[in-house]
Amino acid sequence: MTTHQVTAATLQAFADAWNRHDIEALMGFMADDCVFHAVAGSELFGRSFKGRDAVREGFQLAWQAFPDAAWLDGEHFVAGERGVSESTFRGTKADGTRIEARMVDVFTFRDGKIAVKNAYRKDRPPVAANATATRAGS
Repeated sequence: MTTHQVTAATLQAFADAWNRHDIEALMGFMADDCVFHAVAGSELFGRSFKGRDAVREGFQLAWQAFPDAAWLDGEHFVAGERGVSESTFRGTKADGTRIEARMVDVFTFRDGKIAVKNAYRKDRPPVAANATATRAGS
């Protein structure tokens, strides 16, 4: 029996779906018994969402918190049943504060699908709505 193998191109397509805010496409990558560990929460793994309905809710919470959320400059690799995506998360909250920080997703795959998405993001303070960006050396 041949099973579909997840590749770096698969993870890029997954990232593209995040940037389109396309929940149906995202869920197409996920296993039936999938788990999503969010970047924040009170538990050791952050807030965990287990099962397709809960994971769908967890994914949508990201867009609710950051309506303009984008994951940029993605780099992806796969080694067997594990993989990593590294990107820059950028988003603006309803109050106008912005987050821009590097992040990684660590994946576990099963039968060509994402079984676990474990997200990590640098703990960089939000930038005030009226603050201007500064560049190093300025």
